[in-house]
Amino acid sequence: MIKITDASLRRGPRLLFECVNLSFHAGQRIGITGANGIGKTSLFAVLDGTLQTDSGDVSIPSATEIASVSQEVQAVSIKAVAYVMEGDKKLSIAKEKLRQAEQKNSGHELALAYEMYEEVDGYTAETRAAKLLAGLGFSQVEQQKSFAEFSGGWRMRLNLARALMCPSDLLLLDEPTNHLDLDAIIWLEHWLLGYEGMLLLISHDRDFLDAVSTHIVHIENQRMTSYTGNYSKFEEQRAAQLAGQQAAYVKQQREIKHIQFFVDRFRAKASKAKQAQSRLKALSRLEVINSAQIDSPFSFRFEEPKKMPTQLVTVSNADIGYGDDIVLKNISMSIVPGDRIGLLGANGAGKSTLIKALVGDLLPICGDVDRANDLKVSYFAQHQVEQLRSDETPLSFLKRVEPKASEGELRKHLGGFAFSGNAALAPIGPFSGGEKARLVLAAIIRQKPNLLLLDEPTNHLDLQMRHALSLALQGFQGALVVVSHDRHLLQSVSDSLKFVHDGEVEDFPGDLDDYARWLIQSRAETKQSVKLKKDPTNSFKQRKQQKHREAERRNSLSSHKRQFKEVEKSMSQNELLLERIGEKLSNSSVYLEENKAEMERLLSEQVMYQKKHESNEKLWLELTAKLEDLEKPLI
Repeated sequence: MIKITDASLRRGPRLLFECVNLSFHAGQRIGITGANGIGKTSLFAVLDGTLQTDSGDVSIPSATEIASVSQEVQAVSIKAVAYVMEGDKKLSIAKEKLRQAEQKNSGHELALAYEMYEEVDGYTAETRAAKLLAGLGFSQVEQQKSFAEFSGGWRMRLNLARALMCPSDLLLLDEPTNHLDLDAIIWLEHWLLGYEGMLLLISHDRDFLDAVSTHIVHIENQRMTSYTGNYSKFEEQRAAQLAGQQAAYVKQQREIKHIQFFVDRFRAKASKAKQAQSRLKALSRLEVINSAQIDSPFSFRFEEPKKMPTQLVTVSNADIGYGDDIVLKNISMSIVPGDRIGLLGANGAGKSTLIKALVGDLLPICGDVDRANDLKVSYFAQHQVEQLRSDETPLSFLKRVEPKASEGELRKHLGGFAFSGNAALAPIGPFSGGEKARLVLAAIIRQKPNLLLLDEPTNHLDLQMRHALSLALQGFQGALVVVSHDRHLLQSVSDSLKFVHDGEVEDFPGDLDDYARWLIQSRAETKQSVKLKKDPTNSFKQRKQQKHREAERRNSLSSHKRQFKEVEKSMSQNELLLERIGEKLSNSSVYLEENKAEMERLLSEQVMYQKKHESNEKLWLELTAKLEDLEKPLI
């Protein structure tokens, strides 16, 4: 158990938190939430020993093995898989002991070293590291590359794999999904669900928090409050808490005004001075209740596009790529007003390439990409955030983008993105990644697009801004194509999904839950099938074929059940008719000469219904066998 008692922490003159009392237990997966700069990362620094609290106590058992993701991306020359293996500190010690024993050539020391190596699962270490790397999107070829060959985002993935490689009692993950695509996030989610230690997680991905966390610790107003349940449960509890707090605040403000009115009115009167002083003391004893800050600081919406062509973009038999490198082959698709398309696919599959072709930054190698004359495209990509001029301010940046707009109009617009007052005049250079992304989005919305292309718009955005963006996009009247690893955003704003893989772009037959299940299934199949390793999209095709077979089976099952009911109904009717004919034939009067015609009719009907009954019985048996077969699960 980790116990925090009466802890307070300052960074410079700023108080981050005070009087914190929390306990964390083994097996808990705790999501840490709160606004940017509130102290979440500082809490991690206290737990891993990098920072010391100004007061209070943090008790962590001495034997606790702590793993965290290093933020350093210094280039080293070792292979990626070897770099990840070094995350297992006990393994590194065992390997060094083994190396020393081999140099001494001491039988006794070698035996001890081999025993230690086996205890730390040294013989499976490379396989374990390779599995981690594969889950995070590294191919077998890439796993053998040098760490120095990878870019910054991929190096952060390597640091994450290195942290997961370490057998730990406490795992600290600070925004682990920032550099991951959706495929890797889904893999990480399932890996963490099997983690047996204590997990503390900082994330702005609400679906990830929902799936992984068992508890939430929320930081606000220099306090930390613990909630049981995932992020959705926390929101429900906090909403109820805020409603109660707001009511208490309103009541207290009335009481304060009443007391203050009495004090102000009677302080100068000798006859009332004693009562006034008593009221002042009562006022000082009141514990101040803060007004519940329910409203988000972000408020904006997309205005209606000036023009809306019936056909925005048409792609016809296009090969798209870079020079001779074809990334997407023979692509055909069209985008019309109202389309809301989410793009799925592994990192590097070609999602961003497709976006660049749609916006016109990338010309097709062959084929056509036709755009409407009145097409107005707004495009968000990470490079736009990185290319903001550091000497500009939010106001001067928007003024350059829209020179005809008034300063008052632009200031009001910036206020909806939390750039109010002096913040609108601050230099962009020191801004965080989230602040820069908000500024680019503010400019995009002013453009009144009829086609919006978003490539990972939520990177570095906090939960409140993601929510505000989701609401604004739901009201957008044009067409939308979005790439995002934020499943909540994708679910909220997209009506259809397209899967980008193996140079193709095709409709995905399902929702994001289906996609997650398919990913898990395809990985399981890949482990068992050499054929799937040669064709990584084969499992997707098999999944589509499986869905098609299941649909055919459901239709067949429904048809056979309907036929089965009809046969059973016919059999019942026949049995009833045969029973009535039998009753009539059992009456001796039917055999009299004058009733001969009636007798012959009854006997004829009896033969006819008997044959029909026998035919129904045969069909009933066949249908029974068929239904039993159809109701067996497909393998």
